[in-house]
Amino acid sequence: MTSLRTQLVLGLFSLLWVRPVVEAVEAVAALVLLSGVVLSITGICACLGVRAQERNGQLGL
Repeated sequence: MTSLRTQLVLGLFSLLWVRPVVEAVEAVAALVLLSGVVLSITGICACLGVRAQERNGQLGL
């Protein structure tokens, strides 16, 4: 049976080993969120531009 100290050391090493994977997943999530915000703002501006052109009669549809 392993001692408590050995179990704690093994637990710490396992957490440190998993940490880079978790950080990578969080970084990807942050990039996805940022790109979603940028695309949403771009879409809103595009819709407002089309509406403004329709109101001014400049849209050739």
